[in-house]
Amino acid sequence: MSESVSMRQASQRRKKEHLDIALKRDISFNGLSAGFEDYEFIHQALPEIDLDDVDTSVQFFGKVLGAPLIISPMVGGIDEATPINRNLAKAAQELGLAMGIGSQRCLLEHAETAASYRVRDVAPDILLFANLGAVQLNYGFGVGHCQKAVDMIGADVLTLHLNPIQEALQPEGNTAFGGLLEKIEAVCRGVSVPVMVKEVGFGISEDVAAKLTRAGVSGIDVAGAGGTSFGRIESARSREARCGNDIAEAFAAWGIRTIDSLKMVRRSSARLPLIASGGVRTGVDVAKAIALGADAAGIASPLLKAATISYEEVIRHLKRVIRELRIAMFCIGASNIDALRDSPYLQRK
Repeated sequence: MSESVSMRQASQRRKKEHLDIALKRDISFNGLSAGFEDYEFIHQALPEIDLDDVDTSVQFFGKVLGAPLIISPMVGGIDEATPINRNLAKAAQELGLAMGIGSQRCLLEHAETAASYRVRDVAPDILLFANLGAVQLNYGFGVGHCQKAVDMIGADVLTLHLNPIQEALQPEGNTAFGGLLEKIEAVCRGVSVPVMVKEVGFGISEDVAAKLTRAGVSGIDVAGAGGTSFGRIESARSREARCGNDIAEAFAAWGIRTIDSLKMVRRSSARLPLIASGGVRTGVDVAKAIALGADAAGIASPLLKAATISYEEVIRHLKRVIRELRIAMFCIGASNIDALRDSPYLQRK
C-alpha cells in the first residue's frame, strides 16, 4: 500500500469517527455554556411595527442573505459527507443563506474526494466559504493551495480555521503553529477572495483578533466554546480505541465562551465582519448575537443531524430559527437588522 493511500485512509477513518461521534453522542461542553442565557431582551408590549414588516435580510460579503445565518462548516472528504453537504447547500439556496464547507485538506491531497465538497450545481447563488486549516501553511501548503481550494468549489470567501486544541488532542494532530501569522498575512495578500479566520469551538481572544486584523483578514468567526466540544469528541475517540488516553477529557470545558469571545473580538476589531458561532441554537440566540455586535450567526450541530435525513428537514429547522428571530425582533420593535444591532433593549441579567 502506498503512503498516499495509507494517509488518505487514516484521514477518512478519522473523519468518519468524528461524524459518528457527533451524530450519536453528547459532545456538548462539560459545564460550559455559550453564554446566551446571561442576556435577555426587554419585552416591548407596544412594538409599533407589524410582524409582517420585520425584515431579516442582511448584506454580508457582498451578497444579500435572507437572514444573518451561516451554515457552519462540518464535514467533507468521505462518502457520507456528500449527501449531507448537498442537503445543507440546497436548503441554503432555497432560503438565501450562507454556507461553509468542511476542511478541504483532503480534497487538495486526494482529488477523488471532490464530490463530497462540490455543491455549486445545487446552490449556484449562495455565499459559499472554502475552508482550510491554517496550520497546514506550516506543512507544505501555500497561497497556491489556498487559491485552489477556492477555485475547486467556486467559493466566494476563504476560511482559514485555527484549531490548536483539536490538533494537540489528536494522536495524528499537526501542532506546528509557530510563525503562522506571517503566513496568514501572505494568504490575505495573495488569494483572489476575502479571507476569514475562524476557530473550531474554543473561541478567539481580543489579542488574537487584533493580530489577525493587522494581518489583513477580512472577517472573523469567533466559533466560541459552548456548542460542540472537540475535546469531548477526541475523548470519545480515545475511549473507543481503548488507548487509555484520557487527556482530552481534561479539556472538556476549555475555551472562551461564544458571548465573551464575541465581545472581545468586537472590541478589538470594531469594523470587521464578525460571525458568532458556537452553541447557537435558536433564533433568539441569533438576535442576541446581532445585538451584541455580530454581523451574522453560525449554526452547525443541529443542522448536521437534520442533513442526514433530508434537505427538507434542514429547511424545517432553519425556518424555525428564522421565525424565532423575526418574532424576537418584532417584540423589541426592531423592523430590520440595523435596528436590532442598535437595539437598547438587550440587557445582562
